[in-house]
Order: sequence, then C-alpha cells, then structure tokens
Amino acid sequence: MSTRRHFMSQSAAAASAMAFPLVGGAQAKAIKVGVLHPVTGALAYSGQQCREGAMMAIEDINKAGGIKSLGGAKIEALLGDAQSQPQAGAAEIEKMNEAGVSAVVGAFASAICLATTQAAAKYNLPHIVDVGVADQIVERGLKNTFRFGPGYKKCAETAVANLHVLNTSAGKPAKTVMIIHEESLFGSGTAALLARELPGYGYEVKEIVKHANPTRDFNNIVLRMKAINPDIVIPANYYNEYALLVRTMQQQKVTPKAIYSVLGGAASSYKFVKEFPDAANGIIDCNHWFNPKDKRAQELKKRVEAKGLFFSYELFMTYTSMWLLADALERAKSMDRAALIEALEKSTFADHIMPYGPTKFVNGQNQGAQPLMTQVLNKDIKVIIPRDYREADPLFPLKA
Repeated sequence: MSTRRHFMSQSAAAASAMAFPLVGGAQAKAIKVGVLHPVTGALAYSGQQCREGAMMAIEDINKAGGIKSLGGAKIEALLGDAQSQPQAGAAEIEKMNEAGVSAVVGAFASAICLATTQAAAKYNLPHIVDVGVADQIVERGLKNTFRFGPGYKKCAETAVANLHVLNTSAGKPAKTVMIIHEESLFGSGTAALLARELPGYGYEVKEIVKHANPTRDFNNIVLRMKAINPDIVIPANYYNEYALLVRTMQQQKVTPKAIYSVLGGAASSYKFVKEFPDAANGIIDCNHWFNPKDKRAQELKKRVEAKGLFFSYELFMTYTSMWLLADALERAKSMDRAALIEALEKSTFADHIMPYGPTKFVNGQNQGAQPLMTQVLNKDIKVIIPRDYREADPLFPLKA
C-alpha cells in the first residue's frame, strides 16, 4: 500500500510540475553560444576586451527580452580561451561542439580564426568572426563562417587610396615608405597587400621589416629607420608591439612626416592615447571604428568607461557581432545550426552602431562593412575620413 501511495504522490507531483508552466508562462530553453577568445597569452588584453564586448551584448539582448521568436529564450555564454594559439582555439571548438552550442562568436586573431572556423565547419557550427581580418578566413568556401567587419584587403586599399588623397592635397610631400609588421597572418598579409598597392600610387617602399610576437626591444629596427629616413612609417601589429615601436621612435627622436597605420593595434586605442599621449599624437589609422554620430555608440562607450575599461575596437566589434547573431536567431526562430546558417546568409542586419551599410554576406564576407580613418588629435581620437562620419579635419603631414 505504501509503495502505491508513494507512487501516487510522485505522479501527482509530476503532473503538477507538468501543468505549472502553463500557468506561470513557460521558461524558454537557454540558447548556448560559444564565446571564444585568447584571454591568456600574448593577445590576452585584446581577447579580454572581446569577451567583455560579447558579455555586454548578451546582457543587453537578454535584458531586452531575449530572443522573442523563441519565447524570450535567453542567450547563455559558454566561455573559451584560445590561449593566443590556433591549436588551442581549435581544441576549444571541439569542447563547445560537445556542449551543444548553437553558434560561436570569436576568435579575434586571424591565425586563430583560421583554425576555429575550420574546426567548426566539421560540425556545421555557425561561426561569426568578430575581428580576424585575414581574407583567407572567408575565401575557403566554408558555409559556416560569417565575418561582420572588413578584411585586410579592403582596409589596405582604403588606407592607400586615402593616403594618396591626403598627400596630393598637401602637395605630395611624402614619397617613401617603410612598413613594419608582426610576423603572423595578420601582419604579414597586411604588409604584402600594402607593398603591392603603394607603388601604383607612386610611393617607393624602402623596406619591409618583420618582427616576432612578442618583441621587447625595437631599438635596432628604429636605428634602421633612422638610416633609411622614410617619409611615412606604416606599422601593422598588435597593441604591445605597436606601443613599444612608437615609443622607441619618440625616444630616438625619429619623426617621419606621418605614422600612418593600417589596422594598427594601438593607433586608434584610447588606452594608448591615455598611456602615451605624446607618442600617440597625430597618428593616423585605417581601422575598425564605430559610427561616432550614433548616440548608442556614445552611450556604450560611457558604460564601458564606467567599468574602468577602454572602448576599443575589439570590444565594440564583438559586441555588434553578438547582436548580428541575435538578429539571425530571431529570424531563424530556431537554435538549429542549419537554420541559423541560412538566417545569417540572408542577413540584412542594420540596427547597429557601426558605420556600415546594410549587412549582405557574399561567401561569408559582409559587403556592407568598411573601416574608417582616424587621427589622434588633442589627446582624443577623431574620425577624419570619410566625410559622412568626419569629426575633425586631417592634419597631414605632421611635420613640414
């Protein structure tokens, strides 16, 4: 009898538990999303900034009611650390796939993104690339890979065309260039593109210098720069090396007509401007940048700064990439990977803080994406090109 009574009470409890959601409103299942970045190792600062951007976006998406087409389902982050190594990034994808994530957002560095997108492709796992500028990432025909921002080919072409406009309107004072780049896919690829583009505009590339990550001493490279005396120095490297290079130039009193960066890791960084205002002064950069005329961008910047952080490109690129995913989830009305990939392919996402046209993916690359040209002026970073987003007139050359 007691066993029967026990069974009855259990089944009654089960029945009431089953009935309860109909009364209280069903709690939608959480949507697991992999957030994968190099939060340790040489790229830890950038990786942590990316992660922060992802988490702020998830907080905002969930606060705004989650994914409404899925009954208000909340996004739940599954955090991964790529340890600044491509193979570690690929290993994290394996874990995330096992854990049943619907998509992955990451993984900052080009070399890591190359590995993580490939690993995710095996499982038809949608992978939104937040930064990773190497164009190989989207040129391999991977159906699962979507890059929201511009690649380095687009950035290099924009930078060189704008350099020519600035130099021509100043009476063509600059004729020679020296390129200094980090050794991985990002720096090497960017340098190769620049070396190809610049001569067509009449510039002589005097030297291309490659350095390791990390590099703790730029004295020899700057001595070489002194000997060559280029009109323009173009650095393409990550934050630590960029900052050290420019500070070494300052210490050795090397002042070219312009420091003109393409995707410079520190050139358009509020952290760099705050830490080394004199070294940063006047630097021009062609890089990922938010729309300065969008009030939401300024509000997000204030929130980030209230946390004691810098509003860097890593942060807002990953923030908007997460919103791109939320938009796709909303339209897919599903956590299914194939449905999400199809929704991303058809994306027209435009409600964001970036200076982009409507999102349109062709072979995984957003055709609407564009970099902006910024310059450090009066201890602040201002957009100088294009005119639609301009906040200040460019100062070029820096020295007569």
